[in-house]
Amino acid sequence: MQILFVLIPLSIALIAVAVIIFRWAVRSGQYDDLEGPAHSILFDDDEKMIPGNETDKKGKQETPTQSSEDAPRNPDA
Repeated sequence: MQILFVLIPLSIALIAVAVIIFRWAVRSGQYDDLEGPAHSILFDDDEKMIPGNETDKKGKQETPTQSSEDAPRNPDA
């Protein structure tokens, strides 16, 4: 019976904290746009992140250049 004197005020305090956090979230705009982030991932522009699909600003396919590491080595040099 004595535990109720602790649990009832504790549960009331936890409910009050939850209500305060919920009111803060609503007032700060956390629930304003629920569908925007779900749709924005569909229109994400990550073409340059795909390997072998690098395009320049004009939309043309860039040709990879041969670096000095990839060049055939001349053993006589």
